[in-house]
Amino acid sequence: MSGWPAVQAQSDIFPGGLPATDGNTSYSSQRTTSSDTGPSSAASQGANNGSGSSFSPVVPQGSRTTYTQPQGGGAPAPQVQPSAPQYFDYQSNLGSDVFGAQLFTGAFANAGAAQFNPDYVISSGDSIQVRLWGAFDYDAQLTVDPQGNIFLPHVGPVRVLGERNQNLESVVNNAVRRVFRANVQSYASLAAAQPVRIFVSGFVHRPGAYNGTSMDSLLHYLDQAGGVDPERGTFLAVQVKRGEQVRATVNLYDFLLSGFMPTVQLANGDVIFVPPRQNVVRVSGLVENAKRFEVSSASPTVAQLIAVAKPFAEATHVRVQRNTGDLRNTEYYPLSQASQVFLQNGDELEFTADKKPGTITVRVEGEHMSPQEYVLPYGSKLGELIGHIHFNDRSELESIQLFRRSVQDRQKQILETSLRSLETSVLTARSGSTDEARLRQEEANLTLQWIDRARKVQPLGQVVIAPIQERATLLLENGDVLRIPTRDGLVLVGGEVLFPNAVAYDSRIDLADYINRAGGYTQQADDARVVVARRDGTFEQVNMDRWGTKPVIKAGDQILVLPKVDEKNRQFWKDITQIMYQIAVSAKVVFGL
Repeated sequence: MSGWPAVQAQSDIFPGGLPATDGNTSYSSQRTTSSDTGPSSAASQGANNGSGSSFSPVVPQGSRTTYTQPQGGGAPAPQVQPSAPQYFDYQSNLGSDVFGAQLFTGAFANAGAAQFNPDYVISSGDSIQVRLWGAFDYDAQLTVDPQGNIFLPHVGPVRVLGERNQNLESVVNNAVRRVFRANVQSYASLAAAQPVRIFVSGFVHRPGAYNGTSMDSLLHYLDQAGGVDPERGTFLAVQVKRGEQVRATVNLYDFLLSGFMPTVQLANGDVIFVPPRQNVVRVSGLVENAKRFEVSSASPTVAQLIAVAKPFAEATHVRVQRNTGDLRNTEYYPLSQASQVFLQNGDELEFTADKKPGTITVRVEGEHMSPQEYVLPYGSKLGELIGHIHFNDRSELESIQLFRRSVQDRQKQILETSLRSLETSVLTARSGSTDEARLRQEEANLTLQWIDRARKVQPLGQVVIAPIQERATLLLENGDVLRIPTRDGLVLVGGEVLFPNAVAYDSRIDLADYINRAGGYTQQADDARVVVARRDGTFEQVNMDRWGTKPVIKAGDQILVLPKVDEKNRQFWKDITQIMYQIAVSAKVVFGL
């Protein structure tokens, strides 16, 4: 061991014995750059310790001797710093409708954190942290030399090239124990993987050479290159090449869908190649991933696409539009046949819910002694439901009310159509003079404000039920509400009366008397337009100015006195009057200007 300072150890620790010292020796190593280990530096260190060794003894106070050595185990690896992420507009990836494009947003481009990969194979240039303690202390970060060795004091070269990371500690420990029989423990770990420069080519946004380490993920280098070009590159078969040999082929869909990313150990000069995109199909409808998907060219099926598109539970069928050839053909299949439907490049798929109704639910409210929710077979009729309801002596069977969502929507559409027509007329009206234009402008502003308020009115959606002897054949719809009125003996009087109120029913008085009992007309009332709304949904319009028979008022009726519209000053009074009447009938409210 020429060139080593004299140390003494007991024979049971060092087999051959060593020159005497105080029996307690410590070594530490500091990592140096390539400029610290050049010929002139080594010669200077050899002159200082009186030998040709590259170690320079430093003796601190106390009984231990500490030696500082440069980077051990041969020539140091080139100091390649990881590439700093360069500017790239990842918004193009975020805005793409191609499945997988959002994978590359710059998050993988940053330098990777240290990680333990048990299957990593040690190669030249890797940094190994070695610690010995006990009767002999040593702490150094060593670089694997081109021969695949690291050099330990008193132990000599230890070959670690080709060893798996999980076996590194046992390899070093076995080498140490061949020299130090007892009282010396060892620990070894991979401190830093070999710095490498990787080429990224093919259909990526920014082909080029990128720096990192051999332990960095394939995603790290792809992200630095801006990611796979979603319009041209493949996500299904990204290749890692070493020379002319393809070392690995990675399917990025596996990472996106299941989190699986194979461990690929990269070496300096490796090439990550993104081949051209394969077949593409577009997916829409009842799916979690409404995207464009890449599919392999080996006759993919709808069943294989379902694994990545993830249809919702309610989806039952798929509509396939074929775009190949001169004609655009459409096909329709149940999902049960998905494995038999083969896809072609350019197909467009829409997942739909084509379900036949089996049952409906109807809610029963009001005066009855039965459950409030009924589940009935599809196609059930009102008479069948009434047969299941238990009425009491307060139930008013003659005035059963039925409310339906589809009717409510239709009433809302009719009202909106009338309001839109009135709005158009107001906005396009012309005036003959400046004074008239000023007057029309004021009227138009008031009318437009009234239109905005009228749009907030919600119709009831009441269905006018036929007489008792015919109502049994009325078909029910899912979501219907059947309301059983109570025999309360009241008549509601509202609208343009002084005191809108509920008046006790009196068979001896007529329509005018009920209006008088509510205080009579207001100044804005139009006694020529009075609406009598029955509980069963029927109604009558009455002109109180005319002679003739007036409708007989029944218990439960609602009397609505509509407001007057000044036809002399209102350019659109007919349209407004008609809409007021629609609101009174569909929502049973009076809506004045």
